Amino acid sequence: MPKFDLGGRNTLGLRSRARFGGVLKDEGQIVAAAQFAARAGLPFHLLGGGSNCVLAEEIDAVVGIADLRGRRLERIDGGVRITAGAGEPWDELVRWTVGLGIGGLENLAGIPGTAGAAPVQNIGAFGVELSDVVESVDVIDTANWSPRRLTAPDCGFGYRHSRFKDEPGRFFVTGITLYLPAGWSPVLSHDGLRGCAYPSSPVQIMSAVLASRRTRLPDWRVTGNAGSFFHNPVVSAAVAARIPEVPRHAAPGGLKLPAGKLLDLCGFRGQRRGGAAFSGTNALILVNAGGATFEDVDALAASARDAVRSRFGVDLVQEPSRIGS
Repeated sequence: MPKFDLGGRNTLGLRSRARFGGVLKDEGQIVAAAQFAARAGLPFHLLGGGSNCVLAEEIDAVVGIADLRGRRLERIDGGVRITAGAGEPWDELVRWTVGLGIGGLENLAGIPGTAGAAPVQNIGAFGVELSDVVESVDVIDTANWSPRRLTAPDCGFGYRHSRFKDEPGRFFVTGITLYLPAGWSPVLSHDGLRGCAYPSSPVQIMSAVLASRRTRLPDWRVTGNAGSFFHNPVVSAAVAARIPEVPRHAAPGGLKLPAGKLLDLCGFRGQRRGGAAFSGTNALILVNAGGATFEDVDALAASARDAVRSRFGVDLVQEPSRIGS
């Protein structure tokens, strides 16, 4: 039986094949694939758009691509409720709501991936996180293989974190429900939007967000990448004081430092290992510079972590998941 090709299903553009895999259209197919993996003694991975992962070249597992579609908008007292299947492309969902004149998601425009992957990562950008707008997440709970609806508090959201990361393999996301309150007001607190000349409507904010993303992030369809490769670390005031050349922002648990600046100071902007490289314009973005392998990416990321730890005493945490090794 031929292996399942994942080379065109990850935004880093890495060559990858799974021992078994397929595109899954409904909850029943997800359950069947996961139970097949269990019987075969293999791991099961459910992917969306492959935008937040680093895939090994050979993955000895069953890999399913969640392609549950459908989206719906319901106007209710005080706002709008939006439901979307896990396979709905996230950016298309944002553009759809903004195109209808509904505000609340415009700061999250341009993020690759699917609606189902969004709560796992608790995606965020330009001062807004998914947890700000999510009402509930529909899942299959493998504890009893039954559908379940988790409320936002049940999801354990944190900075680029959720319960789904704490309990890997326990839940498979099948859909999300968002609540966008009436009385929209723009969120312009992020540096990339301060001074924005067009704060009067969601579509204008979305345009500003997309323009800013184009200057900061390479288009993954042109240059393979997985977005920000490391979390911005949160450190104590004492640690931050030892690094005066790096800006910091208050965050739960301490002060948040920009990982890209730390990498810059360690000389990683444009640094290359095999086919993997850190972007020449943004040291936080690790790109496929041509023919990159899992090993290239892994080695370059490890050298970056080691350098930042050695120079600043700060541990960087990789944002994309490693799958297959």
